[in-house]
Amino acid sequence: GMHAGGVLIAPGRITDFCPLYLQPGSDSAVSQYDKDDVEAIGLVKFDFLGLATLTIMEQAREFIRARRPGRADFSYEALPLNDRATYDLMSEGRTVAVFQLESPGMQRMLREARPSVFEDVIALVALYRPGPMDLIPSFCARKHGKEEVEYPHPLMREVLEETYGIMVYQEQVMQVAQRLGGYSLGGADLLRRAMGKKKPEEMAKHRVSFAEGASRNAIAPDQANEIFDLMEKFAGYGFNKSHAAAYALLAYHTAYLKAHFLAEFTAANMSVSIDDTDKLKIFRDDAIAAGLRFDPPNINTGTYRFEPVADAVVRYGLGAVKGTGQAAIEAVVAARSAGGPFTSLFDFCRRVDRSRVNKRTVEALIKAGAFDALDPMGASLRPRWLASLSLAFDYADLQEAHALQGGLFDFGDSDGGSSGASDELPPLVEASPWGVRERLFNEKAALGLTWSGHLFDEHGPEVRRFARRTLQDVGDAREPQLLAGIVADLRLTTNPRGRVALFRLDDGTEAMDAVAGEDVIDAAREWLREDALVIVQAKVQMDRFNGGVRLNVMQLMDLPTARCRYGKYLKVPVSACLLYTSDAADEEDSV
Repeated sequence: GMHAGGVLIAPGRITDFCPLYLQPGSDSAVSQYDKDDVEAIGLVKFDFLGLATLTIMEQAREFIRARRPGRADFSYEALPLNDRATYDLMSEGRTVAVFQLESPGMQRMLREARPSVFEDVIALVALYRPGPMDLIPSFCARKHGKEEVEYPHPLMREVLEETYGIMVYQEQVMQVAQRLGGYSLGGADLLRRAMGKKKPEEMAKHRVSFAEGASRNAIAPDQANEIFDLMEKFAGYGFNKSHAAAYALLAYHTAYLKAHFLAEFTAANMSVSIDDTDKLKIFRDDAIAAGLRFDPPNINTGTYRFEPVADAVVRYGLGAVKGTGQAAIEAVVAARSAGGPFTSLFDFCRRVDRSRVNKRTVEALIKAGAFDALDPMGASLRPRWLASLSLAFDYADLQEAHALQGGLFDFGDSDGGSSGASDELPPLVEASPWGVRERLFNEKAALGLTWSGHLFDEHGPEVRRFARRTLQDVGDAREPQLLAGIVADLRLTTNPRGRVALFRLDDGTEAMDAVAGEDVIDAAREWLREDALVIVQAKVQMDRFNGGVRLNVMQLMDLPTARCRYGKYLKVPVSACLLYTSDAADEEDSV
């Protein structure tokens, strides 16, 4: 295997120290020695981690300096580490998009721990891993005085005080070895490594050395052995504090951005994840819940990336429209900068560089609603704009041909020459109007999410007559619930019990994880599909894997089936008509 971020450093040509191997199809050479052997021959090995978070922070800083009065010198190095709003945000678990703290499990831990100082953040970053995670309840209880803080020996108090008597870091194991066992710094590091690798012969030697050093501090052999066992236990999964502190600082800085500069932070996050529509939807929904507003995609104002335009407003990036690409959007922005705002579809197609902006690009922009601002009728013109797209490109080609012809035969006429092109625009092609569902489906195809509404809205008023509780109001009630929503992120998988359907149920107020077993899948095969409206009978259960709750679906049906089951009466509209008898003499008896 090859470490994705591993780099070897040698004092000269690397081939003078170890053999190399070039993987087929790769330009990067790798060592034929493994990680232990390259260290044994004296080479230095570093792991360099590339973090998108650093790019997000850089873009956010650019936005803040550009548009916030008095913040032209904004710097992360100058931020205080005791900001109350930042710790409140963490303590409330509002950490979507915050580095290292975004997972549901981490959010749940933050709400339990309620960090109040930077040292808490360092400890929580180190603890939230397999193994140390078992210590989190005790850490939180000790922090809030619900459990007594105990130290195995008074000499360990200063070392373990910041983590409430719990060994969290490898450095703490080394410090205990120094203070109690008389180890040097280098010796303590060798002890840490021996404990981490669990080498019995080395551990036996260190146990003797530690006991001898501890005796000089008046620590009895039995107690020294107990402390050594405790150190060995924690060293097995102790985290490097310097690493945790660096990550905690990035976590704190991104939380500070979210607490104080939400628009800039959101725009930076969404710009970096511009090709990941799943992430964009998560960021957008979270920002809206926090009070942020989004300006819709707009060819006359938008640029490639997302941009903050006010303290609580972000302009949607045109680069997030599927089928566009950076070169195409830059061509749109260049044409707009050179000639002013676009006035119509035909004007747009005439002015943009059509070698970079093709029909597929324009079609995606129309479906996303980026042309809506061109006309007061807005979204209702989308089907006509799509139907007129070929005509608009033909018109643009004709205008270009006339311009070239005019330039070729222009010999200085007094009127500057005439291209022969008409300024009159062709009328838009007629097209059948879209219903709500078709409009939203097209938005989702272009953006990965719906913009001008929710797929649930079309049948929401009817569904709410029997499935009255919204997903937002479900809470953690344990009794079966009758709920409704749109199926999203559907996955079919298999476990030892059989087939399982995993999906999210979304009714516009909330989106909840749901799971359905094989019996439900078989009974609802034709209804359980992406973007379908379904009505479910489900229990709410705690999800032990990622925190929060999920729906355990016991029954699933579509709307017509639900109508039959829950409808109390049938309303049949009948057009009024007159029935006449064939005999005019019986006119008085006609109905």
